[in-house]
Amino acid sequence: MAEQRDRGAPDKSKKRAIMKPSEKFKFCFDWPLSDDTSSRSASEEAPLLFGRGFRAGIDRLEQIKKRQRTSHSNYVESANLHRSAVHWADKKLLDMTPRDWRIFQEEFGISYKGFHGGNARPMRNWEESGLARSLLQAVYKVGYKRPSPIQMVAIPVSLAHKDVIGIAQTGSGKTASFILPMLHHVSLLAPLDEQDLERPAQGPNALILAPTRELAQQIQDETLKLSCYVDVRVVLLIGRHSIEEQGMQLSRGCEIVIATPGRLLDCLERKFVVLSQCSYIVVDEADTMVAKGFEEQVLGVLKALPLRSVDQRVNRTMCMFSATMPNAVERTAKRFLRDPVIINVGELGQPPNLITQKVRMVNTVLEKLKRLQALLDNSSDLVMVFVNSKKAAKDLVSKLEGQGYKAIGLYGDMPQALREKSLRDFKSRSYDCLVATDLAGRGIDIQGDVHVVNYEMPRTIEKYVHRIGRTGRANKTGIATSFLTFSDDDKSLFYDLKQLLIQSKSEVPLELARHEASNIRINHKPFI
Repeated sequence: MAEQRDRGAPDKSKKRAIMKPSEKFKFCFDWPLSDDTSSRSASEEAPLLFGRGFRAGIDRLEQIKKRQRTSHSNYVESANLHRSAVHWADKKLLDMTPRDWRIFQEEFGISYKGFHGGNARPMRNWEESGLARSLLQAVYKVGYKRPSPIQMVAIPVSLAHKDVIGIAQTGSGKTASFILPMLHHVSLLAPLDEQDLERPAQGPNALILAPTRELAQQIQDETLKLSCYVDVRVVLLIGRHSIEEQGMQLSRGCEIVIATPGRLLDCLERKFVVLSQCSYIVVDEADTMVAKGFEEQVLGVLKALPLRSVDQRVNRTMCMFSATMPNAVERTAKRFLRDPVIINVGELGQPPNLITQKVRMVNTVLEKLKRLQALLDNSSDLVMVFVNSKKAAKDLVSKLEGQGYKAIGLYGDMPQALREKSLRDFKSRSYDCLVATDLAGRGIDIQGDVHVVNYEMPRTIEKYVHRIGRTGRANKTGIATSFLTFSDDDKSLFYDLKQLLIQSKSEVPLELARHEASNIRINHKPFI
């Protein structure tokens, strides 16, 4: 036991020595040899050309070379600092750095994937687009001063013969982003000679599909404007027009066909048209076609396309443009597009920031009508009023006309000539108010200031976004006013509408913000 105590336990009999403060804090005048400052390290030596003269004992030529290298490195460093301080808009294209391109994309809300390579880059202005000079002249004549964000990426991608999926907000310039590269593509091909019966019989060089007749006609107008310096023929294939007359136009040969899916399928079945040499295909508003039940018709048209053009040297280019990308559209894109470049501009499912959204809570139909009349009395803009059915459109037009307002309707089952006249008269300001169903909620572009009114709220937030997208187009500000009731149909929209207003930094009415339905999503289908 004594042995274990001696080995393991400390001896308590020994006291620990206590150092006096005078010894503990005594200043030491000695230092380790490692801290010796009597000798300088190599890094502390005076540099070559220290002062004005040369250092003795060192090669003068070596000193001169080192001075030149130092001067050059300082110049390069200064140039790099200056270059990084210059905004990308003030730089030449060759001086753009990866950091500049990232800033460029962030400023315009652009994101894309699948577009890379030596010459793969967006365009900052029209001169960098690579379009033919005749097309640039048309662009300037139309008045497009600078490309929109979707055009900055979609046009260079298409000119590089890459397939495109373009997703951008309403009014963002999607139409010109596929018309211009399409015209450039067609202008480079051999012209269709009417004397050569074989070439025209093989069909058009380019095809554009649109979901509605109004949108197809609008695309035709835009194509004719931008092709004023290019020799191309355009044929429009839409319903409610003579299919025999359209067949005669096709038989004469054309470079571009703009069509709705149903009428194009009819022409294919009747052998009025073939797509043997069609090498540029555009599907516009693809999500609308799916929502309207046109998916099978679109698939039928796409199946009629050849895998390759008759001219084996021509690469086929296919583009799909939309404001949203539902699953059905994504499946179609994966099936027919080859390694597409996916372009996103803005926040998916959000209206443009240039639109001021106003929501007004109303209790009765009479109050709603009085608010609309007050708005018409105080507005100098064209007013586009949306309702949910053709019966509601007819009734509202009748009530407004009875009060002395110049109103006209636009809805389904109207004769095509009357639909075209209604839209034309509204655009020319022959009528101040257009009462329309969701037929006019997609793709319709009205020049000038337009005030959008949701007299009846749509059933989904997606339709709301597309409706108010009829204003605030082409970098112009716009106003959208919505009359919201406490009906069960409108309550199902409370949550999504409140979130959309918050995200767009718009005013949320107190009644909407406090309502219990605005805190719970009801019967919501996700916005993909």
